[in-house]
Amino acid sequence: MQRTWNLILAVVVAATVIAQLVLLVGGGQDVNTTAAAAPVPLATKLLRFFSYFTVQSNLLVLAAAVSLVIRPDRDGPVWRVLRLDALLGIAVTGVVFATLLSDLVQHSGIGTWINAGFHQLSPVWTLVGWLLLGPRPRIDARTIRWAFVWPVAWLAYTMVHGAITGWYPYPFLNADKLGYGQVGITLVIIVVAALATAFAFRALERWLPASPAR
Repeated sequence: MQRTWNLILAVVVAATVIAQLVLLVGGGQDVNTTAAAAPVPLATKLLRFFSYFTVQSNLLVLAAAVSLVIRPDRDGPVWRVLRLDALLGIAVTGVVFATLLSDLVQHSGIGTWINAGFHQLSPVWTLVGWLLLGPRPRIDARTIRWAFVWPVAWLAYTMVHGAITGWYPYPFLNADKLGYGQVGITLVIIVVAALATAFAFRALERWLPASPAR
Protein backbone atom coordinates (compact mmCIF):
# COMPACT_ATOMS: atom_id res chain seq x y z
CA MET A 1 0.00 0.00 0.00
CA GLN A 2 2.85 2.37 0.89
CA ARG A 3 4.54 1.83 -2.46
CA THR A 4 1.34 2.20 -4.47
CA TRP A 5 0.29 5.36 -2.66
CA ASN A 6 3.66 7.04 -3.15
CA LEU A 7 3.99 5.82 -6.73
CA ILE A 8 0.71 7.57 -7.60
CA LEU A 9 1.93 10.71 -5.82
CA ALA A 10 5.29 10.63 -7.61
CA VAL A 11 3.69 10.16 -11.03
CA VAL A 12 1.21 13.02 -10.49
CA VAL A 13 3.82 15.46 -9.20
CA ALA A 14 6.33 14.56 -11.92
CA ALA A 15 3.64 14.93 -14.60
CA THR A 16 2.61 18.30 -13.15
CA VAL A 17 6.17 19.64 -13.14
CA ILE A 18 6.89 18.35 -16.65
CA ALA A 19 3.62 19.74 -18.04
CA GLN A 20 4.38 23.16 -16.57
CA LEU A 21 7.91 23.15 -17.96
CA VAL A 22 6.63 22.20 -21.41
CA LEU A 23 4.08 25.01 -21.16
CA LEU A 24 6.79 27.52 -20.23
CA VAL A 25 9.13 26.43 -23.02
CA GLY A 26 6.23 26.75 -25.45
CA GLY A 27 5.58 30.34 -24.38
CA GLY A 28 2.74 29.59 -21.98
CA GLN A 29 2.14 31.04 -18.54
CA ASP A 30 3.40 29.78 -15.22
CA VAL A 31 0.31 28.76 -13.24
CA ASN A 32 1.97 30.05 -10.07
CA THR A 33 1.83 33.67 -11.20
CA THR A 34 -0.97 35.75 -9.70
CA ALA A 35 -0.87 38.52 -12.30
CA ALA A 36 -0.07 38.93 -15.98
CA ALA A 37 3.70 39.04 -16.28
CA ALA A 38 5.70 41.04 -18.80
CA PRO A 39 7.53 38.94 -21.41
CA VAL A 40 10.92 37.74 -20.17
CA PRO A 41 13.60 35.41 -21.58
CA LEU A 42 13.11 31.67 -21.10
CA ALA A 43 16.04 31.51 -18.68
CA THR A 44 14.33 34.08 -16.46
CA LYS A 45 11.05 32.16 -16.67
CA LEU A 46 12.78 28.98 -15.54
CA LEU A 47 14.63 30.74 -12.72
CA ARG A 48 11.37 32.22 -11.47
CA PHE A 49 9.60 28.88 -11.80
CA PHE A 50 12.12 27.11 -9.58
CA SER A 51 12.07 30.07 -7.17
CA TYR A 52 8.47 29.40 -6.13
CA PHE A 53 8.05 27.81 -2.71
CA THR A 54 5.25 25.78 -4.27
CA VAL A 55 7.55 24.24 -6.85
CA GLN A 56 10.37 23.52 -4.41
CA SER A 57 7.89 21.93 -2.00
CA ASN A 58 6.52 19.71 -4.75
CA LEU A 59 10.03 18.66 -5.76
CA LEU A 60 10.74 17.68 -2.15
CA VAL A 61 7.49 15.71 -2.13
CA LEU A 62 8.56 13.99 -5.35
CA ALA A 63 11.96 13.06 -3.91
CA ALA A 64 10.42 11.70 -0.70
CA ALA A 65 7.73 9.78 -2.59
CA VAL A 66 10.25 8.13 -4.94
CA SER A 67 12.40 7.13 -1.97
CA LEU A 68 9.38 5.50 -0.30
CA VAL A 69 8.50 3.63 -3.48
CA ILE A 70 12.01 2.16 -3.43
CA ARG A 71 11.97 1.45 0.31
CA PRO A 72 8.74 1.98 2.29
CA ASP A 73 10.49 1.89 5.69
CA ARG A 74 13.04 4.54 4.70
CA ASP A 75 14.88 6.19 7.58
CA GLY A 76 18.08 8.07 8.40
CA PRO A 77 18.89 11.60 9.63
CA VAL A 78 19.14 13.19 6.17
CA TRP A 79 16.01 11.45 4.93
CA ARG A 80 14.07 12.56 8.02
CA VAL A 81 14.88 16.18 7.22
CA LEU A 82 13.88 15.70 3.58
CA ARG A 83 10.59 14.09 4.59
CA LEU A 84 9.73 16.75 7.17
CA ASP A 85 10.60 19.54 4.72
CA ALA A 86 8.31 17.90 2.17
CA LEU A 87 5.47 17.65 4.70
CA LEU A 88 5.90 21.20 6.00
CA GLY A 89 6.43 22.73 2.58
CA ILE A 90 3.43 21.10 0.96
CA ALA A 91 1.19 21.82 3.97
CA VAL A 92 2.13 25.52 3.81
CA THR A 93 1.63 25.45 0.03
CA GLY A 94 -1.88 24.08 0.33
CA VAL A 95 -2.98 26.40 3.15
CA VAL A 96 -1.47 29.58 1.68
CA PHE A 97 -2.95 28.89 -1.74
CA ALA A 98 -6.40 28.15 -0.34
CA THR A 99 -6.48 31.18 1.96
CA LEU A 100 -4.47 33.87 0.15
CA LEU A 101 -3.92 33.05 -3.50
CA SER A 102 -6.77 31.03 -4.95
CA ASP A 103 -8.91 34.09 -5.69
CA LEU A 104 -6.01 35.79 -7.48
CA VAL A 105 -5.52 33.20 -10.23
CA GLN A 106 -7.74 32.10 -13.10
CA HIS A 107 -6.75 29.17 -15.27
CA SER A 108 -8.20 27.26 -18.19
CA GLY A 109 -7.32 24.11 -20.10
CA ILE A 110 -4.14 22.35 -19.04
CA GLY A 111 -3.36 25.20 -16.65
CA THR A 112 -6.33 24.16 -14.50
CA TRP A 113 -4.92 20.65 -14.12
CA ILE A 114 -1.38 21.86 -13.45
CA ASN A 115 -2.65 24.24 -10.79
CA ALA A 116 -4.69 21.46 -9.16
CA GLY A 117 -1.68 19.16 -9.16
CA PHE A 118 0.60 21.70 -7.48
CA HIS A 119 -1.79 23.24 -4.97
CA GLN A 120 -4.52 20.72 -4.23
CA LEU A 121 -3.81 17.09 -5.09
CA SER A 122 -0.17 17.07 -3.98
CA PRO A 123 -0.84 18.61 -0.53
CA VAL A 124 -3.87 16.41 0.20
CA TRP A 125 -2.35 13.17 -1.12
CA THR A 126 0.95 13.76 0.70
CA LEU A 127 -0.57 14.57 4.09
CA VAL A 128 -3.23 11.86 3.97
CA GLY A 129 -0.57 9.34 2.97
CA TRP A 130 1.60 10.36 5.91
CA LEU A 131 -1.35 10.09 8.31
CA LEU A 132 -2.41 6.67 7.04
CA LEU A 133 0.87 5.03 6.16
CA GLY A 134 3.79 6.83 7.80
CA PRO A 135 6.52 5.70 8.10
CA ARG A 136 6.85 6.80 11.70
CA PRO A 137 8.23 7.79 14.09
CA ARG A 138 10.55 9.95 12.03
CA ILE A 139 10.29 13.45 13.61
CA ASP A 140 12.47 14.54 16.52
CA ALA A 141 13.85 17.85 17.77
CA ARG A 142 17.07 17.54 15.76
CA THR A 143 15.12 16.86 12.57
CA ILE A 144 12.95 19.93 13.18
CA ARG A 145 16.02 22.14 13.67
CA TRP A 146 17.65 21.02 10.45
CA ALA A 147 14.38 21.10 8.53
CA PHE A 148 14.20 24.86 8.98
CA VAL A 149 17.44 25.48 7.10
CA TRP A 150 15.64 25.22 3.76
CA PRO A 151 12.61 27.50 4.40
CA VAL A 152 14.75 30.16 6.09
CA ALA A 153 17.25 30.00 3.20
CA TRP A 154 14.32 30.28 0.74
CA LEU A 155 12.98 33.36 2.50
CA ALA A 156 16.42 35.00 2.51
CA TYR A 157 16.96 34.19 -1.17
CA THR A 158 13.49 35.46 -2.08
CA MET A 159 13.98 38.81 -0.38
CA VAL A 160 17.48 39.35 -1.82
CA HIS A 161 16.37 38.27 -5.28
CA GLY A 162 13.34 40.56 -5.06
CA ALA A 163 15.42 43.53 -3.92
CA ILE A 164 17.76 43.05 -6.90
CA THR A 165 15.23 42.26 -9.63
CA GLY A 166 11.94 43.72 -8.34
CA TRP A 167 10.26 40.31 -8.79
CA TYR A 168 8.65 38.54 -5.86
CA PRO A 169 6.97 35.11 -6.19
CA TYR A 170 4.01 36.04 -3.95
CA PRO A 171 2.25 39.39 -3.48
CA PHE A 172 2.40 39.23 0.34
CA LEU A 173 6.23 39.23 0.11
CA ASN A 174 6.49 42.22 -2.24
CA ALA A 175 8.57 44.60 -0.13
CA ASP A 176 8.63 47.19 -2.92
CA LYS A 177 4.87 47.66 -2.56
CA LEU A 178 4.21 46.71 1.05
CA GLY A 179 7.41 47.90 2.70
CA TYR A 180 9.96 45.85 4.58
CA GLY A 181 8.23 46.42 7.91
CA GLN A 182 4.98 44.76 6.88
CA VAL A 183 6.75 42.00 4.97
CA GLY A 184 9.01 41.39 7.97
CA ILE A 185 5.95 40.82 10.16
CA THR A 186 4.59 38.42 7.54
CA LEU A 187 7.87 36.50 7.50
CA VAL A 188 7.85 36.13 11.29
CA ILE A 189 4.26 34.88 11.20
CA ILE A 190 5.13 32.36 8.48
CA VAL A 191 8.15 31.00 10.37
CA VAL A 192 6.28 30.78 13.68
CA ALA A 193 3.31 29.07 12.01
CA ALA A 194 5.63 26.59 10.27
CA LEU A 195 7.42 25.88 13.54
CA ALA A 196 4.10 25.27 15.29
CA THR A 197 3.09 22.95 12.45
CA ALA A 198 6.33 20.98 12.76
CA PHE A 199 5.78 20.40 16.47
CA ALA A 200 2.15 19.52 15.77
CA PHE A 201 3.36 16.90 13.28
CA ARG A 202 5.72 15.57 15.94
CA ALA A 203 2.97 15.35 18.55
CA LEU A 204 0.57 13.74 16.11
CA GLU A 205 3.19 11.24 15.04
CA ARG A 206 3.67 10.15 18.65
CA TRP A 207 -0.08 9.65 19.00
CA LEU A 208 -0.49 7.67 15.78
CA PRO A 209 0.57 4.01 15.60
CA ALA A 210 4.23 3.41 14.82
CA SER A 211 5.08 1.74 11.53
CA PRO A 212 5.90 -1.96 11.91
CA ALA A 213 9.59 -2.82 11.85
CA ARG A 214 10.77 -4.38 8.61
